[in-house]
Amino acid sequence: MKLALFSDVHGNYEALKQVLADIDNAGVDRVICLGDCIGYGPEPEEVLAEIIERKIDAILGNHELAVCDPRHMTWFNPLARASLKITIEKLSQASIAYIKTLPSSLVIEGFRCVHGFPPDSSRTYLFQKSPNQLKEAMAALQEPVCFIGHTHELEAVNYNGNTVERRPLKQGRFALSREHRYLLNIGSVGQPRDGNNQAKYVILDLDAYCLETRFISYDIAVTVAKIKAAGMPEQHANRLW
Repeated sequence: MKLALFSDVHGNYEALKQVLADIDNAGVDRVICLGDCIGYGPEPEEVLAEIIERKIDAILGNHELAVCDPRHMTWFNPLARASLKITIEKLSQASIAYIKTLPSSLVIEGFRCVHGFPPDSSRTYLFQKSPNQLKEAMAALQEPVCFIGHTHELEAVNYNGNTVERRPLKQGRFALSREHRYLLNIGSVGQPRDGNNQAKYVILDLDAYCLETRFISYDIAVTVAKIKAAGMPEQHANRLW
């Protein structure tokens, strides 16, 4: 069995289309989205419509959290708030209703999925945790693997029962050990911040027990033009390059 997982599309429909096309050709059995489908990007409605139509399992990201409860808007910086206000104007009532049904975490096929940090935080960043806090969290995990997003960076955290090892999650295949626990940050489809501007997603092969990280190209200029046309902050367009 194979699971495809992606995160942080952020309204970048051009990137999502290319990722889903690659997923369609990869022979996966189930697709999971780790949240932040919206925010920053120009086509949140189109992104959500695609996820809903394909019946993709999805969870709550911090940007969706702000749609559910406007009090969370104060957590964002001014540019992100400006983008979110435009995003909400673009969303249909059906999409907003859908967002409000999203859970903060899911356990699928025995693996945990959460946007920010386990067990169920949509807002906590991996980098906010001290080495001791990270070790404690991984020791407390009930599942062998927890998938996260939120930082828009790729990283594998490996806990062998005694020590924690952190390393970048690179393009290609990565063998997992059934004796270890993992916290896997799968990067971003629509707003990567790992030094490479391609969209990222992963495939978990349960039978081979390995992870494959895929880098997918898309037409960045199209998304950049749409962000500017939507009146969203230009910084959110320029950093896509």
